[in-house]
Amino acid sequence: MPTIRQLPIGLVNKIAAGEVIERPASVVKEMLENSIDAGATHVEIAVEGGGIELIRISDNGCGIPSDQLDLAVAPHATSKLQSSDDLFDVKTLGFRGEALASIAEISHLTLRSRTRECDSGFELCVKGGEKEPIRPCSAPVGTTIEIRHLFFNTPVRRKFMKTSQTEMGHVTEAFTRIALAYPHVHMVLTNNERVLHDLLPTERWSERIRAFFGDEVADSLISIDQRDERVGIHGYVTDPSVSRSNNRMQYLFLNGRYIRDKSLQHALGEAYRGLLMVGRMPVCFLHVQVDPKTVDVNVHPTKVEVRFEDSGAIYTRLLHSLRHKFLNSDLVAKVRTPTASPSMAPTLADDLAPIATTHHVSNEGRDSNLLHWAKSNAAIAVPDFRPFEGSGGMGYGSVGLPAATRPVARMDDPFYSPEPSHLGMPAFALQRQAQPAGGGGGGGQSTTLEPWLADHEANASAATTPVQHFATSGSIAGSHKQLGFQIHNRYLVTEDEAGMVLIDQHALHERILYEQVKNKVMSKSLERQRLLVPETVTLSANEAAAAIESRETLAEIGIEVEPFGGDTVLVTSYPAMLAKMQPAEMLRQVLEPLMAGGKKPDARDLLDELMNMIACKAAVKAGDRLSPDEITALLEQRHCYQDTHHCPHGRPTALFFSREQLDKMFKRT
Repeated sequence: MPTIRQLPIGLVNKIAAGEVIERPASVVKEMLENSIDAGATHVEIAVEGGGIELIRISDNGCGIPSDQLDLAVAPHATSKLQSSDDLFDVKTLGFRGEALASIAEISHLTLRSRTRECDSGFELCVKGGEKEPIRPCSAPVGTTIEIRHLFFNTPVRRKFMKTSQTEMGHVTEAFTRIALAYPHVHMVLTNNERVLHDLLPTERWSERIRAFFGDEVADSLISIDQRDERVGIHGYVTDPSVSRSNNRMQYLFLNGRYIRDKSLQHALGEAYRGLLMVGRMPVCFLHVQVDPKTVDVNVHPTKVEVRFEDSGAIYTRLLHSLRHKFLNSDLVAKVRTPTASPSMAPTLADDLAPIATTHHVSNEGRDSNLLHWAKSNAAIAVPDFRPFEGSGGMGYGSVGLPAATRPVARMDDPFYSPEPSHLGMPAFALQRQAQPAGGGGGGGQSTTLEPWLADHEANASAATTPVQHFATSGSIAGSHKQLGFQIHNRYLVTEDEAGMVLIDQHALHERILYEQVKNKVMSKSLERQRLLVPETVTLSANEAAAAIESRETLAEIGIEVEPFGGDTVLVTSYPAMLAKMQPAEMLRQVLEPLMAGGKKPDARDLLDELMNMIACKAAVKAGDRLSPDEITALLEQRHCYQDTHHCPHGRPTALFFSREQLDKMFKRT
């Protein structure tokens, strides 16, 4: 029978080291946290050989008294907890008392420290857990720890280390996380005697972010500062035009501690829903403040994972804070001024790229102007503008009144349309034109906007001109101000007080239609076309099962289906916006997101994707020629809805060129 025995202290420390010290970056993290807890305002980190050969960390903190140096490297010895109650109110970065003991067991460690009360410092050397006598030494106030030959007595762990460049990358990331969380601390990082970062203390967190990530990220920062009695959130997120393909640049700090939390990352993704393209992740630098008593940081040895007492409240606060900020910010993509030399002037257009700048401009003024305009032109067939509250907050938009109650134009009005507009635009009737076989996307059909205007034929005769003349709003708003013109049958050019705006007509119209569909779905007033004779649609077994299981969700967007036996279903109604699509074709396209991923999708995600599909199919396409009045109406609607700076798929709808940029590009300055 095996004998139960107590493990030797050296083996216990090696096991603890396997949990706490994964690689050199883990040493840097633990030692930096100790320096911050010691009240240091200046910390220097020197690394050689990716941290395997040397890690030296020096700080000007409070230091360690000579009679406590021996305890400092003992297992489970710490000055940060006095009683078990402190474990439920942790206000320091470290508290386990394992780090130094674990590191000393698997390296050659030298610890030098001096307190302000002492005239000299003291030194303790530990090699593989074997301590040498403490002796006095010359040292400044603070603590210096040298770790050499990491994992020298654990060859299996050392064998799994990556190249020195890879390990240095992890060290730099650990340094970045601490340096970002504490911008008031002067921090220096050197690698093989070359300075990588020398970060002076600053009260402006954005400057510390700029030092790490450059001007592109720093210039795109949007300030966040929301607090209530339970949760405080402050820091920065970036404009949607600055994103990444992974979530590594999502820096979340809980009471000063860097954490990774799936719930908060999900809230971040929800806040950016419709602002980023598929596969792109937001960038953030956010501090979350909660009562330490309401969070458990003792979940994992690395302390990166935590457990909240009320994670729902923090999730909601983060989501609402970001959406509220986005709704009150100008997120139109700005264009970087090219820095090419004069000899490269012919290729300047190739260098233009959207970047993010933060303009905290409220939409309220623009929305109130549109509301005033709509009310003062009651004779025109326009949607009823009233406030609504959607998933992103308050805004103004078409609430989808039934045709019988929608305001109708006078018969003698030049903008009168004989049919209700499904576009929410005055005088527009949506007409579908079938493409020849083998045509482009959109399910073999294209969408055109045909105005019911007296001069329609005259406008159509000019369809061969590459650039459409400026549209005027005189007949609609009575101002005769030039609004914009069309180029290449796909882009609209207009202006505002600060410069020129280039607009993607499909992306903008798609966003407008998406907001209209969303409002109507929320108010249960989405127009649907009922079939006098229900159409039978034969599907695959998986498609039929998905259609029947999701009947309630499909009904919310106007698609009503019933089982008909076997793999056949009956379509009894579908969205009026897609009246020209064949029900069978429409249903199969709608079922695609239901079948994707191999698992049942979230109901909200599914509904959002279906609304995206409807808006995309119904929107004007690139290549569709618009008349001046169609251009005017589209541009007028741009400020009536939220998030019109991005289409529902996250593509920007517009690019902004400031007057200063244009002057510089044309060498006028």
